[in-house]
Amino acid sequence: MHDVLIIGGGPAGSTLAWALRNSGLDIAIMDKAEFPRDKLCAGWVTPAVMQELNIDLDDYANGRVLQPISGFRISQIGQKQVQSHYPGEPVSYGIRRIEFDNYLLQRSEAKLLTGRAFKHMERIDNGWRINDELDAKLVIGAGGHFCPVARAIGSKGVSELAVAAQEVEFEMTSEQLAECTIDAEVPELFFTPDLNGYGWIFRKGNFLNIGLGREDKHKLSSHVQNFIRYLKLQNKIPQDLPDKFNGHAYLLYPHAIRNIVSDNVLLIGDAAGLAYPQSGEGIRPAVESALLAARAINDCHGDYSAPQLQNYHELIEQRFGKRLPGPDLVERLPLGIKQLFASRLMKTRWFTQKIMTERWFLQSQQEPINTDAKL
Repeated sequence: MHDVLIIGGGPAGSTLAWALRNSGLDIAIMDKAEFPRDKLCAGWVTPAVMQELNIDLDDYANGRVLQPISGFRISQIGQKQVQSHYPGEPVSYGIRRIEFDNYLLQRSEAKLLTGRAFKHMERIDNGWRINDELDAKLVIGAGGHFCPVARAIGSKGVSELAVAAQEVEFEMTSEQLAECTIDAEVPELFFTPDLNGYGWIFRKGNFLNIGLGREDKHKLSSHVQNFIRYLKLQNKIPQDLPDKFNGHAYLLYPHAIRNIVSDNVLLIGDAAGLAYPQSGEGIRPAVESALLAARAINDCHGDYSAPQLQNYHELIEQRFGKRLPGPDLVERLPLGIKQLFASRLMKTRWFTQKIMTERWFLQSQQEPINTDAKL
């Protein structure tokens, strides 16, 4: 019988185990993959995330990719790019998820049950039984958008704003490096003319990450291929790229309809549908949801019934706001009006820097969670 069994070894699951490491609870993490493992993600994290995780940057950079970011180039596809630049300390860092996730998992101090897939769970007197072999007083769903724990408790994740994305990350050859004109410190973002998504190019040393995500998956592959052709015509990326782009999906927070609390169950990270609505970033919400879950779990004092766990739901709403019952005012505007305003605003340095870069992508207005406070 484990006190806490976390299903999913990504940043959310590892952070929760790490945050509970001194709680006296017996904690295990189960994941179907063996680590280190590849994970689809553009892969940038802000200094706030590193601060919340108490990561020593020098230690992390030893043998791992830690790409400083000093600005962004933003535009609609086909328009002139506008650059934001921030002198001094990096405003973000590029990481490779194969390294980042393994780093967090190995320092979590939890019992690791990797290479073991979740199959099913059934109620027992004092919690849940997983795969007919593991008992847990509290089960944590940390398995991403398609988390099996969310499905098991009937939390389907219906959302008006589910994002589908395709991307690739690869180490460039010397020939590809010579063709790549992307500044490693300045990722480039390209919003689609219909405002349903954006593409990105992000260089991390010799690694290049290219992808595109949209709020609808209709003809997603065609949108991705059109984006790649555009980048090649602009001489931004090598002409020869890997053939296979891989897909993934995630829920945007404001409209994700997902029960995140049930008897002896909590959902965290992408399993809870927490990605920021404008940028689609999921790493910081995943980390913060885990830190908030740790507080709620400690306050339960071993009683993990839904009413006792409800404080977690309240902490999430305090941090991320209330989920909206439907589209907000901007979303209800006619598409033509939104496109007109967006086209004009994205040509201005003030909007691309102050709103898109600082507020949407860097979340500069949001102070880090104080991890020194008693959990």
